[in-house]
Amino acid sequence: MPPKPPRNDRKGGGHRRQREPTEFSEVTLSVDRVTRVVKGGRRMRFRAIVVIGNKKGKVGLGTGKATEVQAAVKKATAAAKRAMIRIPIVKDTIPHSVEIKFKAARIRLLPARPGTGIIAGGALRVILDQAGVKNVLSKRFGTRNKLVNAQTSIMALQMLRGVIAPTTAELATAVVDAADGSTKKMSDDVMKGSGQVYVPGGAQEVRSGGLGLTEIAKKDIEKQKDIHRKGKDL
Repeated sequence: MPPKPPRNDRKGGGHRRQREPTEFSEVTLSVDRVTRVVKGGRRMRFRAIVVIGNKKGKVGLGTGKATEVQAAVKKATAAAKRAMIRIPIVKDTIPHSVEIKFKAARIRLLPARPGTGIIAGGALRVILDQAGVKNVLSKRFGTRNKLVNAQTSIMALQMLRGVIAPTTAELATAVVDAADGSTKKMSDDVMKGSGQVYVPGGAQEVRSGGLGLTEIAKKDIEKQKDIHRKGKDL
C-alpha cells in the first residue's frame, strides 16, 4: 500500500479559502430555542437575532428561524442587510433627543458631549455601537425582552432628523449637466433621507417625503469662494 502524500500535495493544496474583508460587521444578539405546536406535536427550531452595521451611520436588524443554529444566523444576517437604515450623526452623537414606546418597551435617547461614551446596555448598546454613535445618553423602561428592545431601538433611530451626508456612490449618481446646470439623476437614498441634503443644481426647493430639500447652484458656491479669497488678500 503506497504511503499517503504529504498534506500540502493533496487536492486543493492544503490552503484554506481566505475570507474577504467586508464593510459591515455583524453581532449576534441572541439565539433562542422556540417551539411551535402543530397537529403532529411540537416542532422545535432556533431563532437568531443579528445586528449588522458599518459604524458610519448604517445599521440593520434581522431575525431568522431554522432547525439549525448556523442556518438561523445566516437567515437573520440576510434579513438585517435588507432592512438596513441610515441615521444622521452629528459630532459622534445624535442630533436631538428622541423618545418612543413600542409594545412593552420605552426608550429615551439624549445627545451627549464628546468623551461621554455610549451610556446604554443590552440590545440598545449593540445597535448604537454598530451604527457609529460614540456619545449618547439613554434610558430604558419596561420589558427586558431583547427582540422588543432591539426593535424599539431601531424605531427610535428612524425618528432622528438631521443632515445625512451622501456616500461616494450616491454622489456619483447625481450627474450634473454642464450645459444647463440641471441635475439629471439623483439617488433615491439621498432623496429619501431625512433633513436637508445639498446637491448641485438650480436654486430651487424640492419636496420629498414631506421634508424640504434645498438645492444650491454651483455658481453660488464659486461666488462664495471668490469672496473668501478676496478677503484673504485684503
